[in-house]
Parts: sequence; C-alpha cells; structure tokens
Amino acid sequence: MKKESYLAGKHILAVDDESDILESIQDILAGSRVDCAKEYESASEKLKTNHYDLVILDIMGVNGMQLLDEAVDRNFPTVMLTAHAIDPDTLMECIRKGAISYLPKETLPELDELLTAIFKAHEQGEPPWKLLFERLGKYFDKRFGPRWKDKESAFWSEFEVTYQVGKGIQERLTHDERIRGKGV
Repeated sequence: MKKESYLAGKHILAVDDESDILESIQDILAGSRVDCAKEYESASEKLKTNHYDLVILDIMGVNGMQLLDEAVDRNFPTVMLTAHAIDPDTLMECIRKGAISYLPKETLPELDELLTAIFKAHEQGEPPWKLLFERLGKYFDKRFGPRWKDKESAFWSEFEVTYQVGKGIQERLTHDERIRGKGV
C-alpha cells in the first residue's frame, strides 16, 4: 500500500513546454491539485491569479527564469526542473533568484520523494538546498566534474556556510509572513 504523499492536497503549478513531462508530473503528484502551463504567458497569468503552495518550472522553452522572478515576488516556493539548463551557472542563478531547489529531469521518477523532502524542509525553515546537495551532490559532481565549485569558490564558500544566499532568498523572506512577523 502506497503511503499518501506529503504534497497531497497542495495546489501546485507545473510549467513545461513538453506535454509528456506535464503528464508525468500530474501522474506522480496525483494527490495534489496540479495546474499546468506549456508557455510563459499562461504560466505568468496563473501566477498572478492563483495561490500556489509550490511552483515547478522548466527553464528552457517557457522563460523559466522570468517565471522564477514572478513566483518569488508572490512568495511561492519554487523548484526548477530542467534537462537542458543543467550547468553550474544556471544552478547559481536559480539560487540567487530564490528558487528552493534545482532538479534535473532525470530525477523525475523520484519527484514525489524529492519534492516532499524539499517542501518539508522549506516549511520547517530548514535549508532545502542543503538537503538537495546531500541527496544529489554526487550527481552534480559527476555531471559538472569533481571540482566544479572551484570556479566560483567565493560563492560556494558563502553558500555552504549559510545555505541562504542571494537576493532571491532575501526577497522571498521579506514576503514570508512567518518571518516578517518576527521582526527579521
């Protein structure tokens, strides 16, 4: 008997230009209310007119980085799910802009498990990025090379100390009622 997903009942926006990826996300997150968009315009409109517990964005083909800005502005926890934009620079840009995670589409079969862990960490005020690198660090090392962080060592040194780097996270925190009410 399959245990119910932590994301069951959550309202999620999934944006990807590939119909099969959107169908897979809907199947994997069957207990969630998943809205889908295949292009920037409809995704942007959905972000403006709905409240989402979680947003899942492709990067290529849908202007995912602009959508990330819009989602962060609305204080929606956002996960980037990509196949073609898997590189260290895009990963760092996602961190700076305020994404709570960056997943390769190769992890799609584990999506519910990964999103559950990431979303739980985010809700509990724990750093979801730390969890991501604990789970997928070897994947990134294999994909980018064993010393891939050396090129931007200052960024990664700061990041590893705090796991809360960048304008995006600071901006998201200013919109978070749980934080704002504490005088932070």
